[in-house]
Amino acid sequence: MTRPHLILGEALFDIFPDGTRVLGGAPFNVAWNLHQLHEPACFVGGIGDDANGALIRQRMEAIGMQRRGLYVHPEAPTGQVRVTLEHGEPSYTILPDQAYDDVPDSWADNLPDTAAFLYHGTLALRSGNRVLLERLRARADHRFVDVNLRAPWYAIDDVLALVRKADVVKLNHEEAAELAPDVPADQRAATLLERCAIRSALIVTHGKDGATIHTTTGERYQAPAPAVPHLRDAVGAGDAFASVVILGMQRGWDWPAILHRALEFAAAVCGLQGATTEDLAFYRRATATWEKPVRK
Repeated sequence: MTRPHLILGEALFDIFPDGTRVLGGAPFNVAWNLHQLHEPACFVGGIGDDANGALIRQRMEAIGMQRRGLYVHPEAPTGQVRVTLEHGEPSYTILPDQAYDDVPDSWADNLPDTAAFLYHGTLALRSGNRVLLERLRARADHRFVDVNLRAPWYAIDDVLALVRKADVVKLNHEEAAELAPDVPADQRAATLLERCAIRSALIVTHGKDGATIHTTTGERYQAPAPAVPHLRDAVGAGDAFASVVILGMQRGWDWPAILHRALEFAAAVCGLQGATTEDLAFYRRATATWEKPVRK
């Protein structure tokens, strides 16, 4: 039986300037994308016992997404984030004391005993969930950490500790500068690989300029971002990228294939409002070329 990946973190609603509410949260987006790409995923996170929480359960049920990891908090509300956009690029106002901040350690007893990957970010560990994280780390073969620095909800030392000994770490170039401010830009990736004892690769994203994969064996793969003909917003683009990295590693793709396909999928998501869709045709179109050889 195929083991599901454990995806730990926040499920929330992104509230856009026009009042539109879009289901999101980086870990939830990753779990949703993996499911829609036919890769088993168990999302682990808290929602409130409220209308927004009920809507999340309904949306997951509608696409057949596994709900055994969804914890309903008796008091805290389902998470919300207010999104503002400038030239399609998002910025976020994140509320405190949300349901995803407080999932009991014992919730691990409801989850799969083993997993190929544990994915987590940094936001849902801002004030709790640390013991739960350790319990899940012991069950997974590999760990993927997605650095999401959202002021004021992080401390650099905490982030470095969370990144340490991960198999794969993804962050953007601004976050890399925050984690290694004492190092010249062209040396930051190698420094972070060493300082944080990363086991496989560090991925640095550069927005419209693409991404670079730095491996522990000294390889470097860089590619520009594909054009986005009908840009809606870049919300969830990084989460889309992370989803394909996990998918590709699980399926045995090489790094160049992972990089190009992750960038293509991220660009496709930029044509959506928000990060997720129930439209399976979108996923079929976005992955239509994946069986073809990748130009290296």
